[in-house]
Amino acid sequence: MFTAKENMRRAIRNEGPDRLVNQYEAMKLLFHPFMFHNPMAQKGGPEVVNAWGVTNFFPDNVPGGFPVHTPDKILVKDIEHWQDYVHAPSLKFTDEEWGMFQGMYAAVDGEKAFKASFIAPGMFEQVHHFCSIDQALMYYMTNPDEIHDMIKMLTDWELELAEGICSHLHPDMIFHHDDWGGEINSFLRPSMFDDFFLDAYKQVYGYYHDHGVEFIVHHSDSYAANLVPEMIEMGIDVWQGCMHSNNVPELVKKYGKQITFMGEIDNKFVDFDGWTPEVCHKAAVDAIERVGTKEGFIPCITQGGPGSVYPGTYMEISKAIDKYNIEHFGGTQEEIDAARIPEEIMF
Repeated sequence: MFTAKENMRRAIRNEGPDRLVNQYEAMKLLFHPFMFHNPMAQKGGPEVVNAWGVTNFFPDNVPGGFPVHTPDKILVKDIEHWQDYVHAPSLKFTDEEWGMFQGMYAAVDGEKAFKASFIAPGMFEQVHHFCSIDQALMYYMTNPDEIHDMIKMLTDWELELAEGICSHLHPDMIFHHDDWGGEINSFLRPSMFDDFFLDAYKQVYGYYHDHGVEFIVHHSDSYAANLVPEMIEMGIDVWQGCMHSNNVPELVKKYGKQITFMGEIDNKFVDFDGWTPEVCHKAAVDAIERVGTKEGFIPCITQGGPGSVYPGTYMEISKAIDKYNIEHFGGTQEEIDAARIPEEIMF
Protein backbone atom coordinates (compact mmCIF):
# COMPACT_ATOMS: atom_id res chain seq x y z
CA MET A 1 0.00 0.00 0.00
CA PHE A 2 1.32 3.44 -0.93
CA THR A 3 1.84 6.04 1.76
CA ALA A 4 -0.79 8.77 1.81
CA LYS A 5 1.72 11.15 0.22
CA GLU A 6 2.67 8.82 -2.61
CA ASN A 7 -0.96 7.92 -3.21
CA MET A 8 -1.87 11.62 -3.53
CA ARG A 9 1.08 12.20 -5.86
CA ARG A 10 -0.16 9.37 -8.08
CA ALA A 11 -3.73 10.68 -8.02
CA ILE A 12 -2.54 14.13 -9.14
CA ARG A 13 -0.24 12.74 -11.83
CA ASN A 14 -2.74 10.11 -13.03
CA GLU A 15 -0.22 7.38 -12.25
CA GLY A 16 -2.42 4.74 -10.66
CA PRO A 17 -3.17 5.47 -6.99
CA ASP A 18 -4.13 2.31 -5.15
CA ARG A 19 -7.10 3.93 -3.39
CA LEU A 20 -8.95 7.22 -3.14
CA VAL A 21 -7.08 10.02 -1.41
CA ASN A 22 -8.97 10.70 1.81
CA GLN A 23 -9.52 14.45 2.22
CA TYR A 24 -6.44 16.12 3.79
CA GLU A 25 -4.72 12.91 4.93
CA ALA A 26 -1.64 13.51 2.76
CA MET A 27 -1.07 17.15 3.77
CA LYS A 28 0.35 18.58 6.93
CA LEU A 29 -0.65 22.25 6.93
CA LEU A 30 2.19 24.31 8.38
CA PHE A 31 2.78 27.98 9.03
CA HIS A 32 5.50 30.62 8.83
CA PRO A 33 6.64 33.57 10.96
CA PHE A 34 4.20 36.09 9.49
CA MET A 35 1.48 34.24 11.40
CA PHE A 36 3.09 35.53 14.62
CA HIS A 37 2.88 39.10 13.37
CA ASN A 38 -0.66 38.99 11.97
CA PRO A 39 -3.27 38.85 14.76
CA MET A 40 -6.27 36.67 13.90
CA ALA A 41 -9.78 36.79 15.33
CA GLN A 42 -10.64 33.79 17.50
CA LYS A 43 -14.00 32.04 17.26
CA GLY A 44 -16.50 33.79 19.49
CA GLY A 45 -13.89 36.35 20.52
CA PRO A 46 -13.65 40.13 20.05
CA GLU A 47 -12.86 41.99 16.85
CA VAL A 48 -9.15 42.01 15.96
CA VAL A 49 -7.19 44.39 13.73
CA ASN A 50 -4.64 42.44 11.69
CA ALA A 51 -1.20 43.47 10.42
CA TRP A 52 -2.70 45.07 7.30
CA GLY A 53 -5.08 47.21 9.36
CA VAL A 54 -8.18 45.16 8.52
CA THR A 55 -10.69 44.55 11.33
CA ASN A 56 -11.82 40.92 11.55
CA PHE A 57 -14.46 39.04 13.55
CA PHE A 58 -15.06 35.28 13.88
CA PRO A 59 -18.64 34.48 14.93
CA ASP A 60 -19.70 31.09 16.23
CA ASN A 61 -21.03 28.48 13.77
CA VAL A 62 -19.14 29.74 10.71
CA PRO A 63 -15.96 28.29 9.10
CA GLY A 64 -13.73 31.31 9.67
CA GLY A 65 -13.31 34.97 10.46
CA PHE A 66 -14.18 37.74 8.02
CA PRO A 67 -13.57 41.49 7.76
CA VAL A 68 -15.88 43.94 9.47
CA HIS A 69 -17.00 46.44 6.84
CA THR A 70 -19.07 48.96 8.70
CA PRO A 71 -18.34 52.42 7.26
CA ASP A 72 -16.03 53.36 10.13
CA LYS A 73 -13.92 50.18 9.73
CA ILE A 74 -13.44 49.89 5.97
CA LEU A 75 -9.71 50.34 5.53
CA VAL A 76 -9.61 52.12 2.15
CA LYS A 77 -11.62 55.32 2.47
CA ASP A 78 -10.63 56.70 -0.96
CA ILE A 79 -9.62 54.29 -3.72
CA GLU A 80 -7.72 56.99 -5.62
CA HIS A 81 -5.43 57.35 -2.59
CA TRP A 82 -5.39 53.73 -1.43
CA GLN A 83 -1.64 53.92 -0.68
CA ASP A 84 -2.48 56.27 2.19
CA TYR A 85 -4.40 53.44 3.89
CA VAL A 86 -2.74 50.18 2.85
CA HIS A 87 0.80 49.54 4.10
CA ALA A 88 2.36 46.14 3.48
CA PRO A 89 3.55 44.49 6.71
CA SER A 90 7.24 43.71 7.04
CA LEU A 91 8.43 40.23 6.15
CA LYS A 92 11.81 40.62 7.85
CA PHE A 93 11.98 37.92 10.52
CA THR A 94 14.73 36.85 12.88
CA ASP A 95 16.67 33.60 12.57
CA GLU A 96 15.06 32.53 15.85
CA GLU A 97 11.58 32.99 14.39
CA TRP A 98 12.44 31.03 11.27
CA GLY A 99 14.06 28.40 13.47
CA MET A 100 10.87 27.76 15.41
CA PHE A 101 9.05 26.91 12.20
CA GLN A 102 11.95 24.93 10.79
CA GLY A 103 11.56 22.64 13.78
CA MET A 104 7.87 22.17 13.03
CA TYR A 105 8.61 21.27 9.42
CA ALA A 106 11.43 18.91 10.41
CA ALA A 107 9.10 17.05 12.79
CA VAL A 108 6.75 16.00 9.97
CA ASP A 109 7.26 12.55 8.44
CA GLY A 110 7.97 13.62 4.86
CA GLU A 111 7.51 10.06 3.60
CA LYS A 112 3.85 10.03 4.61
CA ALA A 113 2.72 13.63 4.18
CA PHE A 114 3.46 16.73 2.14
CA LYS A 115 4.80 19.64 4.14
CA ALA A 116 2.32 22.27 3.00
CA SER A 117 2.85 25.94 3.79
CA PHE A 118 -0.50 27.57 4.52
CA ILE A 119 -1.10 31.02 3.02
CA ALA A 120 -4.27 33.06 3.44
CA PRO A 121 -5.89 35.26 2.37
CA GLY A 122 -5.07 35.47 -1.32
CA MET A 123 -4.89 38.53 -3.53
CA PHE A 124 -8.52 38.73 -4.65
CA GLU A 125 -9.63 38.40 -1.04
CA GLN A 126 -7.14 41.01 0.14
CA VAL A 127 -8.55 43.57 -2.29
CA HIS A 128 -12.06 43.19 -0.95
CA HIS A 129 -10.82 42.95 2.63
CA PHE A 130 -9.30 46.40 2.15
CA CYS A 131 -12.26 47.89 0.31
CA SER A 132 -15.37 45.76 1.12
CA ILE A 133 -16.71 43.27 -1.39
CA ASP A 134 -19.31 45.51 -3.03
CA GLN A 135 -16.98 48.48 -3.40
CA ALA A 136 -14.11 46.28 -4.64
CA LEU A 137 -16.25 44.72 -7.36
CA MET A 138 -17.19 48.20 -8.58
CA TYR A 139 -13.60 49.42 -8.46
CA TYR A 140 -12.52 46.75 -10.98
CA MET A 141 -14.70 48.68 -13.46
CA THR A 142 -14.46 52.26 -12.25
CA ASN A 143 -10.84 52.39 -11.02
CA PRO A 144 -8.89 49.67 -12.85
CA ASP A 145 -5.56 51.51 -12.64
CA GLU A 146 -5.73 51.74 -8.87
CA ILE A 147 -6.71 48.07 -8.54
CA HIS A 148 -3.89 47.03 -10.88
CA ASP A 149 -1.46 48.98 -8.70
CA MET A 150 -2.89 47.40 -5.54
CA ILE A 151 -2.53 43.91 -7.00
CA LYS A 152 1.04 44.70 -8.08
CA MET A 153 1.83 45.61 -4.48
CA LEU A 154 0.23 42.38 -3.24
CA THR A 155 2.11 40.34 -5.85
CA ASP A 156 5.45 41.80 -4.79
CA TRP A 157 4.58 41.12 -1.14
CA GLU A 158 3.60 37.51 -1.89
CA LEU A 159 6.81 37.01 -3.86
CA GLU A 160 8.85 38.24 -0.90
CA LEU A 161 6.90 35.88 1.37
CA ALA A 162 7.53 33.04 -1.09
CA GLU A 163 11.27 33.74 -1.09
CA GLY A 164 11.38 33.54 2.69
CA ILE A 165 9.31 30.36 2.86
CA CYS A 166 11.28 28.56 0.16
CA SER A 167 14.72 29.56 1.41
CA HIS A 168 14.07 28.81 5.09
CA LEU A 169 11.33 26.15 5.27
CA HIS A 170 11.58 24.21 1.99
CA PRO A 171 7.97 22.99 1.72
CA ASP A 172 7.04 20.50 -0.97
CA MET A 173 3.48 21.82 -1.19
CA ILE A 174 1.73 25.20 -0.92
CA PHE A 175 -1.86 25.44 0.32
CA HIS A 176 -3.06 28.87 -0.79
CA HIS A 177 -6.47 30.37 -0.10
CA ASP A 178 -8.31 32.78 -2.39
CA ASP A 179 -12.08 32.46 -2.92
CA TRP A 180 -12.99 33.50 -6.45
CA GLY A 181 -16.76 33.03 -6.53
CA GLY A 182 -20.07 32.37 -4.89
CA GLU A 183 -22.01 29.14 -5.23
CA ILE A 184 -23.28 29.70 -8.77
CA ASN A 185 -20.74 31.96 -10.50
CA SER A 186 -17.32 33.54 -10.24
CA PHE A 187 -17.16 37.09 -8.88
CA LEU A 188 -15.34 38.30 -12.01
CA ARG A 189 -15.97 37.15 -15.55
CA PRO A 190 -12.96 35.26 -16.94
CA SER A 191 -11.73 38.09 -19.19
CA MET A 192 -11.69 40.53 -16.25
CA PHE A 193 -10.16 37.94 -13.95
CA ASP A 194 -7.41 37.38 -16.53
CA ASP A 195 -6.71 41.09 -16.77
CA PHE A 196 -6.21 41.52 -13.05
CA PHE A 197 -5.01 38.21 -11.63
CA LEU A 198 -3.69 35.76 -14.21
CA ASP A 199 -0.17 37.16 -14.53
CA ALA A 200 0.02 37.93 -10.81
CA TYR A 201 -0.64 34.33 -9.85
CA LYS A 202 1.57 32.97 -12.63
CA GLN A 203 4.42 34.92 -11.01
CA VAL A 204 3.70 33.73 -7.48
CA TYR A 205 2.94 30.09 -8.26
CA GLY A 206 5.74 29.98 -10.82
CA TYR A 207 8.18 31.10 -8.13
CA TYR A 208 7.12 28.29 -5.82
CA HIS A 209 7.36 25.67 -8.56
CA ASP A 210 10.80 26.97 -9.54
CA HIS A 211 12.05 26.77 -5.96
CA GLY A 212 11.35 23.21 -4.93
CA VAL A 213 7.58 23.11 -4.38
CA GLU A 214 6.14 20.03 -6.06
CA PHE A 215 2.44 20.89 -5.89
CA ILE A 216 0.30 24.01 -5.56
CA VAL A 217 -3.07 23.40 -3.91
CA HIS A 218 -5.40 26.37 -4.34
CA HIS A 219 -8.47 26.67 -2.12
CA SER A 220 -11.59 28.34 -3.48
CA ASP A 221 -14.80 26.87 -2.06
CA SER A 222 -16.96 28.31 -4.75
CA TYR A 223 -18.12 28.08 -8.32
CA ALA A 224 -15.04 28.58 -10.50
CA ALA A 225 -15.51 26.05 -13.30
CA ASN A 226 -15.19 28.92 -15.79
CA LEU A 227 -11.72 29.69 -14.40
CA VAL A 228 -10.22 26.19 -14.63
CA PRO A 229 -8.17 27.04 -17.77
CA GLU A 230 -6.72 29.97 -15.83
CA MET A 231 -5.91 27.67 -12.90
CA ILE A 232 -4.00 25.35 -15.19
CA GLU A 233 -2.10 28.24 -16.78
CA MET A 234 -1.23 29.63 -13.32
CA GLY A 235 0.35 26.33 -12.34
CA ILE A 236 -2.28 25.12 -9.88
CA ASP A 237 -2.05 21.35 -9.41
CA VAL A 238 -5.09 20.84 -7.16
CA TRP A 239 -8.22 22.95 -6.89
CA GLN A 240 -9.48 22.33 -3.37
CA GLY A 241 -13.02 23.41 -2.51
CA CYS A 242 -14.70 22.70 -5.85
CA MET A 243 -18.36 22.70 -4.91
CA HIS A 244 -21.02 20.40 -6.33
CA SER A 245 -22.40 23.31 -8.40
CA ASN A 246 -19.31 23.13 -10.65
CA ASN A 247 -20.35 19.76 -12.15
CA VAL A 248 -17.18 18.13 -10.87
CA PRO A 249 -17.65 14.86 -12.79
CA GLU A 250 -17.58 16.77 -16.08
CA LEU A 251 -14.57 18.84 -14.98
CA VAL A 252 -12.63 15.70 -14.08
CA LYS A 253 -13.43 14.16 -17.47
CA LYS A 254 -12.35 17.31 -19.31
CA TYR A 255 -9.39 18.51 -17.25
CA GLY A 256 -8.47 15.69 -14.85
CA LYS A 257 -5.16 14.98 -16.54
CA GLN A 258 -4.09 18.62 -16.12
CA ILE A 259 -5.45 19.52 -12.68
CA THR A 260 -6.94 17.57 -9.76
CA PHE A 261 -10.31 18.44 -8.23
CA MET A 262 -10.57 18.15 -4.45
CA GLY A 263 -14.05 18.61 -3.02
CA GLU A 264 -17.59 17.72 -4.21
CA ILE A 265 -18.76 17.25 -0.59
CA ASP A 266 -20.24 20.69 0.09
CA ASN A 267 -20.36 21.75 3.72
CA LYS A 268 -24.09 22.35 3.37
CA PHE A 269 -24.59 18.63 2.68
CA VAL A 270 -23.06 17.53 5.98
CA ASP A 271 -22.06 20.40 8.25
CA PHE A 272 -25.20 21.59 10.01
CA ASP A 273 -26.99 21.42 13.33
CA GLY A 274 -28.54 17.98 13.53
CA TRP A 275 -26.08 16.20 11.24
CA THR A 276 -25.72 12.43 11.64
CA PRO A 277 -23.02 9.91 10.71
CA GLU A 278 -25.43 8.45 8.18
CA VAL A 279 -25.75 11.81 6.43
CA CYS A 280 -21.95 12.14 6.20
CA HIS A 281 -21.44 8.60 4.93
CA LYS A 282 -24.11 9.03 2.24
CA ALA A 283 -22.66 12.36 1.11
CA ALA A 284 -19.17 10.87 0.83
CA VAL A 285 -20.24 7.78 -1.10
CA ASP A 286 -22.53 9.79 -3.38
CA ALA A 287 -19.66 12.14 -4.26
CA ILE A 288 -17.26 9.26 -4.92
CA GLU A 289 -19.70 7.45 -7.15
CA ARG A 290 -20.78 10.58 -9.04
CA VAL A 291 -17.20 11.24 -10.09
CA GLY A 292 -16.24 7.60 -10.48
CA THR A 293 -12.43 7.78 -10.51
CA LYS A 294 -9.51 7.92 -8.08
CA GLU A 295 -7.30 9.86 -10.53
CA GLY A 296 -7.69 13.62 -10.87
CA PHE A 297 -10.20 13.65 -8.01
CA ILE A 298 -10.00 13.75 -4.21
CA PRO A 299 -13.26 13.48 -2.23
CA CYS A 300 -13.20 16.16 0.44
CA ILE A 301 -15.32 18.58 2.41
CA THR A 302 -15.17 21.90 0.57
CA GLN A 303 -13.94 24.13 3.41
CA GLY A 304 -10.32 25.18 3.36
CA GLY A 305 -8.74 22.91 5.93
CA PRO A 306 -9.35 19.68 7.83
CA GLY A 307 -12.30 19.98 10.15
CA SER A 308 -15.83 21.30 10.12
CA VAL A 309 -18.04 23.89 11.75
CA TYR A 310 -19.94 21.22 13.68
CA PRO A 311 -17.42 18.92 15.38
CA GLY A 312 -17.39 15.34 14.16
CA THR A 313 -18.65 15.69 10.61
CA TYR A 314 -15.18 15.82 9.05
CA MET A 315 -14.09 12.63 10.78
CA GLU A 316 -17.28 10.81 9.76
CA ILE A 317 -16.57 11.69 6.13
CA SER A 318 -13.04 10.33 6.56
CA LYS A 319 -14.39 7.11 8.05
CA ALA A 320 -16.74 6.72 5.10
CA ILE A 321 -13.90 7.17 2.57
CA ASP A 322 -11.72 4.66 4.44
CA LYS A 323 -14.59 2.18 4.44
CA TYR A 324 -15.17 2.69 0.72
CA ASN A 325 -11.47 2.19 0.00
CA ILE A 326 -11.32 -1.07 1.95
CA GLU A 327 -14.46 -2.42 0.31
CA HIS A 328 -13.50 -1.47 -3.26
CA PHE A 329 -9.68 -1.41 -3.35
CA GLY A 330 -8.58 -3.74 -0.56
CA GLY A 331 -6.37 -3.37 2.46
CA THR A 332 -7.27 -3.01 6.11
CA GLN A 333 -7.93 -0.07 8.39
CA GLU A 334 -4.65 -0.79 10.17
CA GLU A 335 -2.71 -0.60 6.88
CA ILE A 336 -4.42 2.66 5.89
CA ASP A 337 -3.72 4.22 9.30
CA ALA A 338 -0.08 3.14 9.10
CA ALA A 339 0.29 4.81 5.69
CA ARG A 340 -0.48 8.31 7.00
CA ILE A 341 0.44 10.56 9.90
CA PRO A 342 -2.20 11.22 12.59
CA GLU A 343 -4.47 13.93 11.27
CA GLU A 344 -5.08 17.07 13.28
CA ILE A 345 -8.29 19.05 13.04
CA MET A 346 -7.61 22.61 11.97
CA PHE A 347 -11.11 24.08 12.34
